[in-house]
Amino acid sequence: MLIVSASPSFSRIAKKLHAKDKLVLDNAVQWITANHQNGEEKKGDLAGVFVYKFKLNHQETLLAYELKPDKLNPSELVLLAVGPHENFYAALKR
Repeated sequence: MLIVSASPSFSRIAKKLHAKDKLVLDNAVQWITANHQNGEEKKGDLAGVFVYKFKLNHQETLLAYELKPDKLNPSELVLLAVGPHENFYAALKR
């Protein structure tokens, strides 16, 4: 079973969501926990980061996460960021 933890930036964004949007986000996190290999693995500067895409208020939303200690046999899932595609990857690199 995976331990799910969140980065401070993820928590800050998730805290500001409306209750119904938090439910959608919770469902996405549960899906990732059960199917952690379904996210798209990034390359280059973001190597080791996975991104899962889902709909939130009829808008495509990205959820970035990392598997620790490695992607083949993870014991922890770290939620890094959530948000729309606009400037998502630039903010994630910071």
